[in-house]
Amino acid sequence: MPLTPLRGSPDGSMRSPDLSWIRKEKWGKLSLEEQQKFAPVCPDFVIELRSKSDSLNQLKSKMLKWIGNGCQLAWLIDSIEQKAYVYSSMLETPKEFGFNEKLSGGDLLPRFYIVGFIELK
Repeated sequence: MPLTPLRGSPDGSMRSPDLSWIRKEKWGKLSLEEQQKFAPVCPDFVIELRSKSDSLNQLKSKMLKWIGNGCQLAWLIDSIEQKAYVYSSMLETPKEFGFNEKLSGGDLLPRFYIVGFIELK
C-alpha cells in the first residue's frame, strides 16, 4: 500500500499533506503516468503537522476540506498546543486528544496507531 506525500483533490484544488495514504485498489486505478505526477485523487488518510508558522484555524479548515473531498480519516497534530484532532467521514465534529492519548487508524487502518507525542514538544 503506497505512502505518498503529494495528492490532488477531486474538487480541483491541489493540496499536499505532510503524510498521506491511499488504498491499493484506488492507487491501482490510476494510470502509470498519474502515479508519477501530482495524482488527481484524494487520499484515504492524511496527517498534517502544525508548525509555528501555521494558523490553527487554517489547518482545521484544510482538514475539513480533506474530509469533504473524500478522505476518510485525517489527523491534525498540533505540537504547539500539544493536542491532536481526529477528523473522520464518520464523525460530525472532530475529536480532540491530548499528547498522552492513543490515536488509532480505526476501521480504515486497524493496526496503525500512535501512543504519545512527547517527542514532538
